[in-house]
Amino acid sequence: MSVTALRRAAHESVSGLPRQFWWLWTSTLINRLGGFVLTFMALYLTTERHFSASYAGLVAALIGLGGMIASLLGGVLADRIGRRPTLLGAQLATAATVAALAFVRDPAGIAVTGFLLGVASNASRPAVQAMMADLVAPKDRVRAFSLNYWAINLGFAVSSVYAGFLVAASYTAGFLLEAAMTLACAVLVFVKVPESRPERVEPKPDAAPVADVTMLTVLRDGRYMLMVGLSFLISVVFTQSSSGLPIVMGQAGLSSSDVGLVAAVNGIVIVALQIPLTRFIEKRDAGRLLTVSSLLIGYGFALTAFAGSMAAYALIVVVWTLGEMVNAPTQSGLVARLAPAHGRGRYQGMYSMSWSVAALVAPLASGVTIDRFGAGWLWAGCAAIGTAAAAGYWILMRGLPADDQPITPVPRPEKTGAEPELTA
Repeated sequence: MSVTALRRAAHESVSGLPRQFWWLWTSTLINRLGGFVLTFMALYLTTERHFSASYAGLVAALIGLGGMIASLLGGVLADRIGRRPTLLGAQLATAATVAALAFVRDPAGIAVTGFLLGVASNASRPAVQAMMADLVAPKDRVRAFSLNYWAINLGFAVSSVYAGFLVAASYTAGFLLEAAMTLACAVLVFVKVPESRPERVEPKPDAAPVADVTMLTVLRDGRYMLMVGLSFLISVVFTQSSSGLPIVMGQAGLSSSDVGLVAAVNGIVIVALQIPLTRFIEKRDAGRLLTVSSLLIGYGFALTAFAGSMAAYALIVVVWTLGEMVNAPTQSGLVARLAPAHGRGRYQGMYSMSWSVAALVAPLASGVTIDRFGAGWLWAGCAAIGTAAAAGYWILMRGLPADDQPITPVPRPEKTGAEPELTA
């Protein structure tokens, strides 16, 4: 490909998106460049503070529990008070809790602060996703979510390199640097990113009234909850990259540095290929993309059963990473399509919670499966789950309106007095 063709491809990948999106994208990149504390939390607790592995696991579970709560809380707040205040509040709270971790020493204090960090750091996700859906036209959403996903992985890849050297010198300095960079994100959002929550449009006198969106509305949305369930299944499989896969590689005699090098393949592939891949997928049928990506993820992890060398593990990571690169932006675009404009925060919150729950379930499931039945059953289960998710996405997408067609508003139910309203 010529230099001119490369320039044209790059221009087409980034052109046409609003300026506010790019400021939000920049804040995401800065956030991920400084977001490394959670990556080194277990190492910090066991080597620097000399706590047990069980205590480190407890803190990790509390952080995950906080993330589950924050997914729904952040979604509700994004709809009620606005995307921008929710994002600012979450970033300020994250900066404060990360800074506090630099100085808290007693076990109870660290556990409580870890839980609060899980709440604060995850509360911003529904607001960011909803804001992107607000700002970007439907035809460009997959591209926008893909670019945001690329920024997340680029920031993570860079931070993983320098953070290891930084925390080796001083964990306190590492915590304070993340707090400072998170605070910088809040300042950038405050200065450059306006509120994007759509104004409620009152229906015409002869039109059916549109109900307020509550969490009960989300739970009753059968098509959307099916998508959330499918997201959970894919998340359970994908989380094996940080749970089942390292355990199996360690049992095969590979060192921690070997595991780290194989894991780095995931970030390298995403940074190198996400933008050109986006140009390929953005105009294609979302149902087919989600079906194929589910099979790539499920059977990609299943191939681990046949790996016997570093090169084999690395090639397998490439397979399921390609599935991840297709699935993540396409599914984010689908969430935006299914969610009513005035309820995007709650819908995004429910979607985020599927990942948070999977982050708790997957490590437990992989550990029990490996101990009781062997790793072969774990990888066979990944293939089965990927197949089930692919079939589910095929069913989900039948009859779904095109990107540029609005989803039918939820009619306001008749009040019978027999059922209490859920206003969260």
